[in-house]
Amino acid sequence: MDMLKKFSQSSLALPLTALALLLLFNAVFVDDFFKIQVMDNGNLYGRPIDILYRASSLIILALGMTFVIATGGIDISVGAVVAISAATCCLMLGGDISGVPEHPFIVAIVAALCAGVLSGIWNGTLVAKFKIQAMVATLILMTAGRGIAQLLTDGQIITVYYKPFSYIGGTIPGVMLPTAMLIALCMVLLVIFLDKKTSLGLMIQSVGINQTASRYAGVKVTAVLFAVYIFSGFCAGTAGLIESSLIRAADANNAGLNMEMDAILAVTLGGTLMVGGRYYIGGTIIGAITIQTLTTTMYAVGVSSDRLPAIKAIVILLIITIQSERFKQMFREWRMKRADQAAKKEASHA
Repeated sequence: MDMLKKFSQSSLALPLTALALLLLFNAVFVDDFFKIQVMDNGNLYGRPIDILYRASSLIILALGMTFVIATGGIDISVGAVVAISAATCCLMLGGDISGVPEHPFIVAIVAALCAGVLSGIWNGTLVAKFKIQAMVATLILMTAGRGIAQLLTDGQIITVYYKPFSYIGGTIPGVMLPTAMLIALCMVLLVIFLDKKTSLGLMIQSVGINQTASRYAGVKVTAVLFAVYIFSGFCAGTAGLIESSLIRAADANNAGLNMEMDAILAVTLGGTLMVGGRYYIGGTIIGAITIQTLTTTMYAVGVSSDRLPAIKAIVILLIITIQSERFKQMFREWRMKRADQAAKKEASHA
């Protein structure tokens, strides 16, 4: 009973409950949803693996978004940065049908990540130095980002025939798990290290709660804001590599499209408040997996892609409503009322 009470008060209670309900729905209505097989090439196959695989890019984006939102900001440009990163990498590798890259593979990867970091520096400069509201500052790059990606690709879809490039979004021969999952795991471990083993997490929370008080306490607020937007750009650059490798091409129009919305939803589903302050890395990861599970579930039961956003919005609105402080207060009042009624009933019987 005590364990149940502690779980109900945990920040992960609602995200885990939402994910558990989705999995329960799949267990009942979707045949062989939890079935995992080993393919002839040694790779694991099944819907649970596919969910984690497809959620990898979203998890990476959401990790960077968590730090940004924890400072009281927001980064709605990450989807466009994904497109810029993808275009940079594919442009460096080239579309030669012979499969010979124009530049070394590692140079293309570094260039794509640098494109993400430069985007984060741009956002950080506007927010931290020029004190522009985060929504407005990142809206600039969100609007211009796809134009930049279009300029890089000359408005064309650059298909990459260099085979090792497909390993980033696919599977390295001899490795059972998709590479994207391994990259996401490494990013999670990096974030946990920064959160638990350095003072960065404490400073991010401090800045999110009160920037003025943090500055008087000796926290370098500008540096912290710079750091979180640069990290968000780095995460977007990494996601861009995965997304472009997945289709072996750079599609400036569709790469990362609306991923910023899913990243924000993953963070809020995980319990991190948009006003900043305390954040929950575990909740963010669960939120990202929940969103991908919902998408996979809808496709599994035959919901068309054009109806999916409406259903996703309804479900997420319900979850966020349950997470709201007002709903929690109403639920506590209802429980206290029920407890009082039960006590009065026992007293009357006595």
